[in-house]
Amino acid sequence: QVQLVESGGGLQQAGESLRLSCAASGEISSIGIMGWYRQAPGKQRELVATINKFGAANYGDDVKGRFTISRDNAKKTVNLQMNSLKPEDTALYYCNAHITTYQDMRYRTSAYWGQGTQVTVSS
Repeated sequence: QVQLVESGGGLQQAGESLRLSCAASGEISSIGIMGWYRQAPGKQRELVATINKFGAANYGDDVKGRFTISRDNAKKTVNLQMNSLKPEDTALYYCNAHITTYQDMRYRTSAYWGQGTQVTVSS
């Protein structure tokens, strides 16, 4: 059973920083792209950042220059360092990973999601 567990959310003031972490566990053969998405009330889920296993990162326009994504392939973790937070960063943040497992004598790759961690930024 593959799981993604996020941690590190909370309440922070504008201009401050928060760090989110996500750990993958279970019978995992390999992990491809990992990333973070967010969803604010009344809005669609949107890309925050993604990173491949070689460390190449991609960011949403709203967070470029403020957020940094990183990963540890050995520990199966992905982190999001969020600096210069703004009230509009308030959202439920979800970890996402494309994970390959070996089941029923075949490899299967699926996208997995964490349960979400709340980030609230006050002005």
